Amino acid sequence: MRGMDRIGTAGGPATTGGTGRADGTAGIGGTAGYDASADDGGYAGQPVSWAAACYDGAPECIPDARRFTRDFLERTGGTGRTRGPAAETVETAQLVVSELVTNACKYAPGPCLLELELTGEVLEIAVRDSSPELPTPGTPRPDRVGRHGLEIVRALSESFDARREPVGKRVLARLPLHAALVSPAPRP
Repeated sequence: MRGMDRIGTAGGPATTGGTGRADGTAGIGGTAGYDASADDGGYAGQPVSWAAACYDGAPECIPDARRFTRDFLERTGGTGRTRGPAAETVETAQLVVSELVTNACKYAPGPCLLELELTGEVLEIAVRDSSPELPTPGTPRPDRVGRHGLEIVRALSESFDARREPVGKRVLARLPLHAALVSPAPRP
């Protein structure tokens, strides 16, 4: 695997490595939490509410990030919710992650960090990379081929934010866990 996967639990212990930050979350190149690939599933029986994976920026990290997101969401059933996220929610989250990680790999040199966090009934998807250049959505044009990723992310997200950080930037999208997907308006 090209990424280093870590998952944390609500209120559970976390360890930092690499360039982990003082607040217990990971910086680029660092990780926090526990190994998601452990045979016992990390902390056996503990609900999962946070996960992070660091990727090297190679094209192979995009499908890895999608799988990581799916695996994280499949483990959310024990977090006190009455049900896990719907299949459509998982697919939407994977699409948003795919677009954000693709942009990080395409426009920022070096590694990127994917962080997933459940806050109430909202999934927060953050991607950090080394480029300070903030993403700017293009003018929607149906005749344009490609370069619609940010438009897709903004259309699917409850909210979207991009901020510069001391090193690079953080792009954050929030998705409701159990909301129906937004359908395009019917054509007349």
